[in-house]
Amino acid sequence: MNVSLYQAAAAMNAHARVQELITQNLAMSAVPGARRLETSFSTVAAGFASGAPQAPGNRFHIPRVSVGTNFSPGEITASESPTDLAIDGPAFFEVQLPDGTLAYTRRGQFHVDAQGYLVTQHGYRVMGLNGPIQLDPANRETLSITPEGQVFQGQEARGQLRLVEFDDPHRLRPLPAGLFLADDPALVAQPARQSRVIQGARESSNISPLNEMASLITTLRLFEANQRVLQAQDERMGRVIAELGNPG
Repeated sequence: MNVSLYQAAAAMNAHARVQELITQNLAMSAVPGARRLETSFSTVAAGFASGAPQAPGNRFHIPRVSVGTNFSPGEITASESPTDLAIDGPAFFEVQLPDGTLAYTRRGQFHVDAQGYLVTQHGYRVMGLNGPIQLDPANRETLSITPEGQVFQGQEARGQLRLVEFDDPHRLRPLPAGLFLADDPALVAQPARQSRVIQGARESSNISPLNEMASLITTLRLFEANQRVLQAQDERMGRVIAELGNPG
């Protein structure tokens, strides 16, 4: 096996995957509450060099890309909508998907649907301590939400937002639309103790388009460098084959 050829191809594949993730980050950079996908490289043993004894020191390795989520907070800016909510702290809003599954989000651009439920932009109901938060559509009084998440319609209490925190949010599984699933059995949603709600505010994504473009250029150059190695090894093998085929 031509180790250099194999490793260059594997590196190209890894950098192509990184380019895909950077593209996703760029697409999500303008989405409120979106979280940056981060990549890290590790190596995995792939085999033994050709003609070398099968000993640990003669193994060759190829790069492997691992993907994680950066949960650092985004910038909080004022909004004119009373149903726009931001979280100051590490907590998440809990929402209910159409199949009843509970998901978690930092994207607090909510609105009230025809039944009076407080819902996300995709229509998922925002959960309270006793079920979905539902307002009275006939009540035209001002909606107010306290820093603790208590929801009032005028003087009438309509419930309390369920804010949850996780010991290790990096184990959450990302979904589209800024949602996360806690489908790891080791993850337990705990009542928020270090967070507060800010009404009339939005949290921006923590993705910098400028940094992502710089990373994209760097990754493209690394891809091209490995591509040149691949071409050089292919040409070398071609010359060897041609010379062996024409010994005279």
